[in-house]
Amino acid sequence: MSPEDRAKQMQTQLKLTDDQTAKITAILKVQATKMDSVRTAANGDRDAMRTAMGPIRTTITAQIKAVLTPDQATAYQKMLDDQRARMQQGGGGGN
Repeated sequence: MSPEDRAKQMQTQLKLTDDQTAKITAILKVQATKMDSVRTAANGDRDAMRTAMGPIRTTITAQIKAVLTPDQATAYQKMLDDQRARMQQGGGGGN
């Protein structure tokens, strides 16, 4: 999903203002560029990608939360937690 699409999705889910959406779109564009660089540098090494992407995700999450109201930040964290849980279930391999 493009940074613009992700920001629009967040706008709907978190009821963001147009100003918040613009700021978050800019943050997500920077993240996409950094993540692409990490993917290129890792050259297919998933462990290297995961290690390098962790700090980027942490920084981006903090930057996004700084744009949000406290209620929106709480809802955003729940979105992240739900997404993480879905990924772990999908990657569990049928246990």
